Amino acid sequence: MSKAKVVVNNDKLQYSLELLRALAHPLRLQILKFIDEHESINVNKIYSTLNLEQSITSQHLKILRSAGLVITEREGKFIHYRIDYPKVQRAAENIHLFVQH
Repeated sequence: MSKAKVVVNNDKLQYSLELLRALAHPLRLQILKFIDEHESINVNKIYSTLNLEQSITSQHLKILRSAGLVITEREGKFIHYRIDYPKVQRAAENIHLFVQH
């Protein structure tokens, strides 16, 4: 019996880990849900409405940005966040496929 060769793309693996890490935190999921409900919203509204500290909100948004789950747009001194729906959809589909196997 021969062993199957396993090939791992380290870049894709690293990105997948980052993406799953971003989605694995309840507060980040709450932030994503809040952004989804408003289509586009600034960081001040996120932390004040969800009763979070500004620094904690910024840390979580940084992780979501780094994973590519949210897109930022600057309007004057405000940064608005919106969800990158195609990326979230691909992540959900891939997670679903993985769980089925």
